[in-house]
Amino acid sequence: MGQQQLILIVLAVLIVGIAIAAGLGLFSANTTEENKLQIINDLNTISALARKYRMRPLTMAGGAGSYVGFTFPSVIRSSRTANYSVLSIASDEITVVATSFLTPTNKITVVIDSKGKISSWTYSGDFQ
Repeated sequence: MGQQQLILIVLAVLIVGIAIAAGLGLFSANTTEENKLQIINDLNTISALARKYRMRPLTMAGGAGSYVGFTFPSVIRSSRTANYSVLSIASDEITVVATSFLTPTNKITVVIDSKGKISSWTYSGDFQ
């Protein structure tokens, strides 16, 4: 009877260990996905700000039909989710890269077109 109880205890410990490992794996995947969604939300905010800048006349600190001169507000440039930087800026499009603070190899690169729409989504790292 003692040997049978020992086997059951070892089996129970293995099952609990496997359950904990599976739970940690699910939590990690959920954290990465949530970080990705937060970055996408920030990129949408950047897109809206860029569009407003492009539409405003020069007299109102705008771009008068151009993105040249657009800068991110400091709150967005380095938020708690990612660091955002401009790869290239032209009169009719901006290329933005977001690098996750959670895992710096996770990046999203987008292009904001002349209408303020985001296109050319490129994911790297765990975001793929």
